[in-house]
Amino acid sequence: MNPHPDYSDPTVEEQASLWAARLDGSVLSAADRTALDTWLAVHPAHRAQLSRYCQFSADLEQQLPLIEGIKDRSVDHPAPKSAQPHPWPRWPLMAGAVLTAAAAVALFFWLGQSHPRPESVAVATPVAQRQTLTLADGTVVELNAQTTLQVELGRNERRVRLATGEAFFAVHKDPARPFFVETPAGSVRVTGTKFNVRTDSAETLEVTVLEGSVQTRPEIAGRAPAAPVMLGAGDRLTAATTGTAVQALSAGALDDALAWRTGQIVFDGVPLREALGRFARYHGRGITASADAAELRVGGRFSLDDLDGFFSALEEVLPVRVTRNLSGTVQVGLRTDR
Repeated sequence: MNPHPDYSDPTVEEQASLWAARLDGSVLSAADRTALDTWLAVHPAHRAQLSRYCQFSADLEQQLPLIEGIKDRSVDHPAPKSAQPHPWPRWPLMAGAVLTAAAAVALFFWLGQSHPRPESVAVATPVAQRQTLTLADGTVVELNAQTTLQVELGRNERRVRLATGEAFFAVHKDPARPFFVETPAGSVRVTGTKFNVRTDSAETLEVTVLEGSVQTRPEIAGRAPAAPVMLGAGDRLTAATTGTAVQALSAGALDDALAWRTGQIVFDGVPLREALGRFARYHGRGITASADAAELRVGGRFSLDDLDGFFSALEEVLPVRVTRNLSGTVQVGLRTDR
């Protein structure tokens, strides 16, 4: 019994066809390259078979139109019994050792579907407008106002560069292609889950997980890179120059944190300067608080699109006056008629 497989071994041919398909559609990782080198070293027949399959793949791309034509004509004009088969190499599990035109076409389209070509998309939302984007892989991205991101869907990984703003991701599960969200303040890595990312600068990062788990790596400007942090459903990470913190949110608090998706925003005793900053970013306007009013606390649910309603509510519940300037900027300060 021959201890080494040869050309007639279906297992060798199947393995060679799989390696040829992977070489045709992607760049091998270091681990895959080591595995391929090990397989090639087992027997000279392995390298010869792989060469045949790679050559066939190249020939097939050039001859596909001709193959399609032959297949179409064979429906109306069957080949005579005396016709001789085309001298292709022997393929596994093919009766009579001949690759038919139909099987060739099927293999061609299988290769194309298994190794999709990279796709790049760039999106920037205007002021006071939200947008929903469905990517080619089935991932759904919801973008808040004034959000800029670029998407690159590759054969081995999927990457989103969130330059600034806020986005909610419902990532389509694909363990073979991890999904990365990169921001100026750090990155997030998942394979399939639902989470929210907000970054206003290289000094702030907020990640909130609705379902599944994510791995975050804060990289705040001016600080040493932090160790990766795993977050589960209901967790929220906040990172800034003052440090990194992880908080477990209740179901109600989680809904409040993601209320922007329905055009709402919820404040739970936040400083006035922070509340004004959120509205300023959404509407693209200069809205500030005076030094004596900046630390007043704001609570409640408001409509992001109703800026005047928000200002009216502030004047009703806080000792402040809203001043609208001719330039379009707004300043909120303490009332003097208390």
